[in-house]
Amino acid sequence: MSLKQNKSIKAIMKSAAPVKDDLMRRFRHLLEKRYGAPVELSFEKDASVINGFKIEIGKDLNGNLILFELFEWNPIWHLSKLEESILSLAKDSKDKNIIPLIKESFLKPSLEPEFQEVGQVLSVGDGIALVSGLENVTYGEIVSFTNGTKGMVQDLKRDKVGCILFGDEEGISEGSIVKRTKKTAGVPVGEGYLGRVVDSLGSPIDGLGSIKASDYRPLESPAPTIIDRKSVKKPLETGLLVIDSMFPIGRGQRELIIGDRQTGKTAIAIDTIINQKGKNVICIYVAIGQKTSSVAHLVDTLKKHGAMDYTIVVNASASEPAPMQYIAPYAGCAMGEYFMHKGKDVLIVYDDLSKHAIAYRTLSLLLERSPGREAYPGDVFYLHSRLLERAACLSDEKGGGSITALPVVETQAGDVSAYIPTNIISITDGQIFLESDLFFSGQRPAVNVGLSVSRVGGDAQSKAMKKAAGTIRLDLAQYREMEVFSQFASDLDDITKRQLAYGEGLMRLLRQEQYSPLKHHEQVITLIATLSHAYEDLPADKVSEVNHELICRIKSSEPEICSYIDEAGDYTDEIKAKIISLAKTLAAQAKN
Repeated sequence: MSLKQNKSIKAIMKSAAPVKDDLMRRFRHLLEKRYGAPVELSFEKDASVINGFKIEIGKDLNGNLILFELFEWNPIWHLSKLEESILSLAKDSKDKNIIPLIKESFLKPSLEPEFQEVGQVLSVGDGIALVSGLENVTYGEIVSFTNGTKGMVQDLKRDKVGCILFGDEEGISEGSIVKRTKKTAGVPVGEGYLGRVVDSLGSPIDGLGSIKASDYRPLESPAPTIIDRKSVKKPLETGLLVIDSMFPIGRGQRELIIGDRQTGKTAIAIDTIINQKGKNVICIYVAIGQKTSSVAHLVDTLKKHGAMDYTIVVNASASEPAPMQYIAPYAGCAMGEYFMHKGKDVLIVYDDLSKHAIAYRTLSLLLERSPGREAYPGDVFYLHSRLLERAACLSDEKGGGSITALPVVETQAGDVSAYIPTNIISITDGQIFLESDLFFSGQRPAVNVGLSVSRVGGDAQSKAMKKAAGTIRLDLAQYREMEVFSQFASDLDDITKRQLAYGEGLMRLLRQEQYSPLKHHEQVITLIATLSHAYEDLPADKVSEVNHELICRIKSSEPEICSYIDEAGDYTDEIKAKIISLAKTLAAQAKN
C-alpha cells in the first residue's frame, strides 16, 4: 500500500531520556512534510538508545504496516555531519586555518534529518530472505542485515521483496531489521588480483593476505554496443592442433566447450590458459559448483607451469550457497572488464554454466517463481546471454581491449539438444564438442570434427595456419566415413587402405598430452608435413614419433624457419619444400 493512500501515519520516537515537546513538534512537522500526510508522533522510553533518539515510522493509525523507516539522531550522526561540513568548507576555502572553519560549521548547523529506509525479515532459509517494508528498493540493490551479512534484491512483489544472501544466515530471524544501501552489487578489481584465488565477492581465499583493489565494478553492466566493437581477427591460440587448425578462436570470440562429464572439457581450458604465457593475455578461471580439492589441484597445475602470474581464479565451490554460485561468473566478468577497458586482452573460462543454471533454478524456485521447462525459470536464456554478450573485441576508439569467453557446458549422454546446451549454443560463436567414444578410444582432445564449429573461422587464423590447415577437415570427414563402412567390408582395395592409413595417422597426430600446448610454428610444420602425405606409408604408431623428430631437427638445424613462421605469420614455397623433403626423409628412415 502506498503512503499517499493513507490519511495518517503512526511514528514512535524512542530514547532513554524524555524528549522536549518542542523537539517532538519539530520532527512531527518534518515527517508530515516528508510524507505529505498527518503524522501521530508518540514517545516510548528505550534504555538502549543513549545520548540521542531514533524514530520508527511505518504504520497507519489502524496498525497496518505500510513502510518501515528508521532515523537515528545521536552524537555519532552529529560528528559525521560536522566532518562533512568541514571537508566541504575546506575544499572551497583557500585559508588553511581550520579553526574559523569549525566555528562556521557550528554557526550554520544542518538540522535537516536523514531518513534511512529499513524493512523487516518475514522468513529466512536456504540462502533466501523475504523482506517487507522496503517500498522503494530496486532490483539488484544490496541490502544489509543486522548480523552484517549482505544480500541482493532478486525478486520484487507488491508487499515483499526476495533477497539472496551472500553470507551466513545465523543471526537473521523473523523480525530482523534490513537496511537499504542504495548501492548495486559489485566486486573490487585491480592488478592486485592477478595470481590470486578469490570468492564470488572478490575476497581472497588462498591465505596470502588481503588484496589492494584499484577500482570497484558492478556485477551487472551493459554489453558493449555494436558501434563500440570491431571484427574479431586476432587469433587466441589454444596450443591444441585440432582446435587451432580447424576451429580457430579469435580474441573477443565466445566459443562453447561442450561434452559429457569427464571428457576433457576443463583440460582444454587449462591448456589454453597455459598457452597464453608470454602473449600478454590476462586469464580468469571461474569455477562454479566444483569440489574445492579439484580447484586446488588446478591452481597447483597453473603454478607449476608459470600460468598463475597472469591468472585470477574465482571459486564458488559446491559447498557454497546457491547465491554465491549464481554471482560467480558475473564477478569474474566484472574483473575481466577492468582489464579490457584498459586496452588489454582477457580470456575468461566459465566452468561450468550447467551448474550455474542449476544454482539459478534453485534460487528461482525458492523465490516462488513459476517453473518452466525442466523447472528452469523463463529468463534462464537471458541469464546467460547478458553474461556472454559482455565478451567483445572493443574498437580502437575504446582502447582495443577484448574479452574472449570459453563457457563450459556438460551434456547428458551426448545430448546437445537439451535445454541449457541449446540455449548457450545459440548465444555463442561456435562450439567444440567432445565425444565420449573418442575419449575412451584414446583420442585426446576428443574433439568431434563433425559437430564442432567456429563461426569466426579463418578470420581468426594466421596466414600460415590457414594455408597449412588446407583440407584437414575434409580429409578427417572422409576418414571417419570410410572407417564406419570398412567395419563391414571383408576385402578393401589398395586406395581405400591407403586412405584409411593416412586418416589414422592424421588422427594420431591430433592427439596431444595434457599441459603440452604446441607453439604456432610447431603446428604449422606438423600440418605441412602431414597434409603432404609424407607420413602416409608409416605405421600409425610411429607417426607422432617421426613428427616430433622433424620439429626438433628443424629447430636445431634451421631455426630461421621457426622464427619466420612466428614473426611473419606466413611461410614461403621454399620453406614448405624444405619441410616436406625432411619429413619424407625421416619417414623413409623410420620405415626401414
